Amino acid sequence: MKENDVIIDIQHVSKVYTGKKVLDDINLKIKKGEFVTLLGPSGCGKTTMLRILAGFLAPDEGVVLLDGKDISGTPAHRRPLNTVFQKYALFPHLDVYDNVAFGLKLKKVPEQEIAARVKKVLKLVSMSDYEDRDVDSLSGGQQQRIAIARAIVNQPEVLLLDEPLAALDLKMRKDMQIELKEMHQKLGITFIYVTHDQEEALTLSDTIVVMNEGRIQQIGTPTDIYNEPVNAFVADFIGESNILKGRMMRDYRVAFIKHEFDCVDAGFGEDVPVDVVVRPEDIYFTTDPAKCQFKATVNSCTFKGVHYEMWVDTDTGYELMIQDYDPYEVGTEVMLYIDPDDIQVMKKERRTNTYPARVVDEGKVEFLGTKFACDTAGFAEGDEVTASIRFEKVELLDNVEEAELVGNVVFILYMGNHYHLTVKLENGENIWVDTNDIWDKGDLVGIRIAAEDIVLQK
Repeated sequence: MKENDVIIDIQHVSKVYTGKKVLDDINLKIKKGEFVTLLGPSGCGKTTMLRILAGFLAPDEGVVLLDGKDISGTPAHRRPLNTVFQKYALFPHLDVYDNVAFGLKLKKVPEQEIAARVKKVLKLVSMSDYEDRDVDSLSGGQQQRIAIARAIVNQPEVLLLDEPLAALDLKMRKDMQIELKEMHQKLGITFIYVTHDQEEALTLSDTIVVMNEGRIQQIGTPTDIYNEPVNAFVADFIGESNILKGRMMRDYRVAFIKHEFDCVDAGFGEDVPVDVVVRPEDIYFTTDPAKCQFKATVNSCTFKGVHYEMWVDTDTGYELMIQDYDPYEVGTEVMLYIDPDDIQVMKKERRTNTYPARVVDEGKVEFLGTKFACDTAGFAEGDEVTASIRFEKVELLDNVEEAELVGNVVFILYMGNHYHLTVKLENGENIWVDTNDIWDKGDLVGIRIAAEDIVLQK
């Protein structure tokens, strides 16, 4: 990306609220005229980032450059940016014309120019005949159009949109997505859009920035994000996925679901643990035994309007989702195959829970703010060590009073034959758990770790 193509350059931006880091070293360059979407679950930091861009919040660390100039200390009303909010923030005592003209009148723009600009933007948002209407008499979609018109009438260099379609019904949301895309193309200005709706991001964006827990997970085109996710979070968050534990046998050969497959990935090394993503539409049925790579039994089949969604049990004990235009009855034994270029291999983010720890006395080690019994042979009191625990060795408890640690389930990943959970502890740290038990996001859980399952290293 050429520097003169960049309109916004976010450099090492961090923000802390009540001791929690909601943005953690954000770096992002946005091109002129680009439609960029900040996408992620609630609480990931996307709206905080938008508010920092708008000037409603100041970063605790880092800078924001606009056309190469630091605007971190520039107040909101002096930035060439306008924001469209989820709740529109229209003035109920003003009609449509005066709502759209409000900012221009504050700037003391001549009345003749105001009239011309208001007429132009109302035409752009398909609201030309509504100048004298009371905004309370408009539908949600019409109010959204007026909010956008009021923002673009000031001719901003960048338009910021904070979940602007969230309050609309499904059909209106779909219609407004098309209109927003067309507006962006006509205006030619930079749009920065915040949403948690993956389909919306894929439909609208030139570039998607996937965020989680205050960090950028991946930046790419909608096609890149969908077809080439960099980690399990992105793969799970964007569309439907089969995410599975795998092992890279060698270049272009990977094992998962207890079968080996050809793939198009290389450079991972040999006999290395990896994660594997296969989209449900990329698992194919066949009647040719020579083409069959593995067998399965259909355990459910649901019509989804365009395709059928089927869950199958493989001959090796894994459950996979398949989407196909043709249905197969429950109980049917099927032959399946996956093309090499439909298998996405990802580096494993972590192989164990590993934390800095300290030996407090014989048979005791402290990490995550708690003392645990463990084998400390070979270590002396006060030694700084690392403590590692395999995911499947972490025990989850309903009764938190019996636990050594307490936290909430914040992320659940189904891995074909078990669940991989992220639990956020009371001190803000994460611990990861493999389990066959079913938990829900938000559940309060206790955590217990047996002494023999803690491995210490210097």
